[in-house]
Amino acid sequence: MTIEIALVLGIALVAVLLFATEKLRIDAVALLVLSGLAILALVNPEQALSGFSNQATITVAAMFVLAAGLQNSGALSGIGRLLSQARSPFLFLLTLFGVLAVVAPFVNNTAVVAVFMPIVMTATASIGMSASKALIPLSYVSQMAGVCTLVGTSTNLLVNAMAKDLGHPGFTMFEFTPLGVICFFAGCFYLLTLGRWLLPRTRATELVEHYELGKYITELRVMPDSSLIGSSVGEAKLGEEFGVYVLELIRGDEKVWSPRSQVLEEGDVLIARGDWSKLDELKNRTGLEINSEFQLRQRTLEEGTQQVLTEVMIAPRSRLIGGSLGLLDRRWQHNATVLAVHRRGEVLRKQLKEVRLNVGDVLLMLMPESEMPALRQDTNVIVLSQRDHDRPMGWRAPFALATMILVIATSALGWAPISITSLIGAVAMTLAGCLEADEVYDAIDWRIIILLAGLLPLGVAMSQSGAAEFVVANTLGLVSGFGPLVVLAVLYLMALLLTEFMSNAAAAVILTPVGMSTAKLMGVDPTPFLIAVTFAASTSFATPVGYQTNTMVYSAGGYRFVDFIKVGLPLNLIFWVLGMIFIPIFWPF
Repeated sequence: MTIEIALVLGIALVAVLLFATEKLRIDAVALLVLSGLAILALVNPEQALSGFSNQATITVAAMFVLAAGLQNSGALSGIGRLLSQARSPFLFLLTLFGVLAVVAPFVNNTAVVAVFMPIVMTATASIGMSASKALIPLSYVSQMAGVCTLVGTSTNLLVNAMAKDLGHPGFTMFEFTPLGVICFFAGCFYLLTLGRWLLPRTRATELVEHYELGKYITELRVMPDSSLIGSSVGEAKLGEEFGVYVLELIRGDEKVWSPRSQVLEEGDVLIARGDWSKLDELKNRTGLEINSEFQLRQRTLEEGTQQVLTEVMIAPRSRLIGGSLGLLDRRWQHNATVLAVHRRGEVLRKQLKEVRLNVGDVLLMLMPESEMPALRQDTNVIVLSQRDHDRPMGWRAPFALATMILVIATSALGWAPISITSLIGAVAMTLAGCLEADEVYDAIDWRIIILLAGLLPLGVAMSQSGAAEFVVANTLGLVSGFGPLVVLAVLYLMALLLTEFMSNAAAAVILTPVGMSTAKLMGVDPTPFLIAVTFAASTSFATPVGYQTNTMVYSAGGYRFVDFIKVGLPLNLIFWVLGMIFIPIFWPF
């Protein structure tokens, strides 16, 4: 092992650990990787910055804009009505899968789930179906459909770009379609049969009139006329009578020890947890008030202004991620009062102003009904309530659809690269008013762009330093004597395992050079190995953290971690078996 190999593998290992532990944001990790490679002279300056001008990076950015144009123009506005017409859960899922089969192969699947999730939650409530029976299938099927084309996921584009840099001719627009279609139908059949039975039925997570998505954390201030003054939390029996549990007691600027035994005083702040209806009942009956410091940009409202209670989820690419509620006012553009926070899998025990927002956090807010349309347009959050489906479509909706079709068709026919056609399509949608110029920047998930640009040089370093060959010789090389099919199976499983616990793009970057080196070692065509890496890295089912769409539905659906293992692991195994059968048929060694 040379010093260069040791340094490259060390950087790759640190990146894997940081991605898996989520101690830093994924884009920050990518920039650290890029900086480390450049400082240690493992890549030259041109190679270090090549990711920012790479066709994959440009294409992914443009596809985000195209997806936003489709959504903003109203081209997808009839989907909610279509889904709500289903007369049974089975027909609902069948209709949902059919719609995703048309949309997801050409629109980034994170954007697809962000658009469809509120629609699905509302439609399931209208037909009496548990939302938890539909949200995991929404995430899984969007991934299965996305892998069918070159532009369906950023991972496909990334592997294609890296493969070209390493001497492979690359993939066509519909190169993945034969295997993708087989896996799609097999996956849908599984989700409509055994998978549907394995999915939990969590009615408490359905979107209903009172917006009760789960247990909320809020702050309640003891007012001068409160009936709780002079008694302790324990004596008031708030848990027994209201189902509300006091986690902390703040008096002045300090937390009070043993909050249940303390006699309450005027001005005390209770950090309490419970269903929102129970918290509201407690507030009204005992003279408590929501702590008023969480009113964001609260302007004076005209008398008679109708206010609505709404829930919003922090979106995967939100600029609010990492910020606290105390700082939210600087980034917030809406007239709203944040009443409470719901975080899946964690009980918050700090003042809300100190809570750092994460992907999937749900904020319960009170805001004027007139501002709801603007809130639904905010890409930083996902409104978990019924959307406006009656937006007039006008000419921009068919224009957006036609633009997307031309972008895909022109590239598929080989008339121009997808990077150029998608960029032209994004400009056309912007000029046509499908989205405003400022919305273009909000539509792009810049963390994904930085992730791709920062990690591409790692693939170059692994290839030119010999690190990829070293990994192959000490892993896949040990089973090379059993033939290329066994090696293919092991490589697929390696990619599958890495993807479940870290960024799928990072897994693809690390294993694409490994796949190329494996083919070189065995003297066979590298295409089957690249296909295996692409499919394994683009379809993560067994954990809620393996893919962004899984994380989104994990919070909204009230799922447990084990639900993803129970439903997703068999699906991963189905895809693995299908891959081992059909990859050598479609792409011979």
